[in-house]
Amino acid sequence: MARGTTLEIHGEDFFINRRPTYDGRTWRGHRIEGLLLNSRMVQATFDDINPDTRERFAYPDTGAWDADRNAREFLEMLTDYRAHGLLGVTLNAQGGSPDGYSRNQPWINSGFTANGALRPEFTARLRRILDRLDDLGMVAILGLFYFGQDEKLYDEAAVKRAVDNAVGLILDDGYTNVIIEINNECDVPRYEHEILQPHRVHELIEQARAQTRDGRRLLVGTSYRGRGIPGEKVLAASDVALLHGNGVTDPEYIAEMVRMTRAVPSFRAMPIVFNEDDHFDFDQPRNNMAVAIENHASWGYFDPASGAGGAGSRSDYIAGFQNVPVNWRINTERKRRFFDLTREIAGA
Repeated sequence: MARGTTLEIHGEDFFINRRPTYDGRTWRGHRIEGLLLNSRMVQATFDDINPDTRERFAYPDTGAWDADRNAREFLEMLTDYRAHGLLGVTLNAQGGSPDGYSRNQPWINSGFTANGALRPEFTARLRRILDRLDDLGMVAILGLFYFGQDEKLYDEAAVKRAVDNAVGLILDDGYTNVIIEINNECDVPRYEHEILQPHRVHELIEQARAQTRDGRRLLVGTSYRGRGIPGEKVLAASDVALLHGNGVTDPEYIAEMVRMTRAVPSFRAMPIVFNEDDHFDFDQPRNNMAVAIENHASWGYFDPASGAGGAGSRSDYIAGFQNVPVNWRINTERKRRFFDLTREIAGA
């Protein structure tokens, strides 16, 4: 199937349809072309199939949770995000914590069955989103596993089947605008399957890269938690270095993280992408986003709850993009500042 958006990597730069992203663009004297300004939108495919917890994610206006509404409202906003210069969104087959930094996760939000098969309802939502991203010239960083949900798969064999099934779907459907992120923050010590932990996750990266269709394969990596630097085996196996800036309160340490990543012995020319960061000083000249870009690293916005209270407690759901139910509009000051700065940087 012919697709409209083809992502490639040349050295440390991203190219879309054979042209560098943000072609010819500079900002504050720094080269923007080749970068991928992105935002964490992992709840776009969210659903909870646990009947005991599902209603905690109910929309205030209807009193019920609706996974199709969630996906539809996300799709309706993609054109607006793109108009601000956003080129990438991070998705995840197992989402992310839907009510903040949760210790326990009784909900079941997994695009996979226990034996590693793709759930049809998840697959349908994912295809709708990938189709629209392809239409808009945008990129998906598609995560497969999330700590707290990985144990929903029976065993290591099921994890491997899930990787094969997800990668196979993307290749069979002809998508050429997808980066696979094996798991979110592989170094969080809560992954129950050993193959998802830092010392072995490179095996799954290699497994995903080995799948081909007509000579095509996917770009693959895995992310590390805030302040974490990718390991040698992971970088040796990866196409892209995925970092998180969570908890980095001194923007200059973002530059240090980039330097340390490039200093890993197995590093070779590849894009460095922050695809999650909870630092929001967008109105300050020195902020995490600006410093990442100065060091030719892509940067991604992480938007946790914007208001007080847990899921379902808000009369007008104004939570961030991380929390369910999600208001996908650019409806808070923090969102507006991020998208305004993105538009300025991208020259959108």
